[in-house]
Amino acid sequence: MQTQNKQQKRSQQQTDFDLVYATTAPRLVGQLYLLVGNLAEAQDCVQEAFAKAWSRWDSLSDGRGDPVGWVKVTAYRLAISRWRSWKAGMRALARHGVPPATPGPSPDAVALRDALAKLPKAQRTALIMHHLNDMRVDDIARELGVAPGTVKARLARGRAALADLLTDWHVDPLDSAPTKATSATTPAPTPVPTPIGGKAHA
Repeated sequence: MQTQNKQQKRSQQQTDFDLVYATTAPRLVGQLYLLVGNLAEAQDCVQEAFAKAWSRWDSLSDGRGDPVGWVKVTAYRLAISRWRSWKAGMRALARHGVPPATPGPSPDAVALRDALAKLPKAQRTALIMHHLNDMRVDDIARELGVAPGTVKARLARGRAALADLLTDWHVDPLDSAPTKATSATTPAPTPVPTPIGGKAHA
């Protein structure tokens, strides 16, 4: 009986994990693509975040944690640090492969990515975390280890610079970016290497 209960619990955890993956991974890949400028790397970061989540799914799914929030923060940390090691935990996610519902980026998404790539890394990170990942200023400040005022300044400067770079857009690019990045049906273009390294600038 105890063994059967454990199996039932594990089966339910797998079902819950699969549901979170299916509903979260495609949109998160689109957001990280705008951050790192490379679709394959964005997919790598999201998959590694889910692999890490699966290894601690007991604590994340028992009511004490926030599985979706944890995965988002972990994926952003991986993308920001460009740390993409593949460890034993990745095997738990191997059967999923890349997010199946992730279409290629649209021309608008590519244009937005290129515009964001021209901003200082600190401004680009703050814009994406706040406007696309719905993180509060205080949470971003804590995550990046800076003062909330610094985050606000980066957001203001980044939005102003982005508006100048995308003068032919008639909508707010950050408000429409998630849809543009994840709902296109055109084939994925060859990723253009976009360096984001170097020291952050306000």
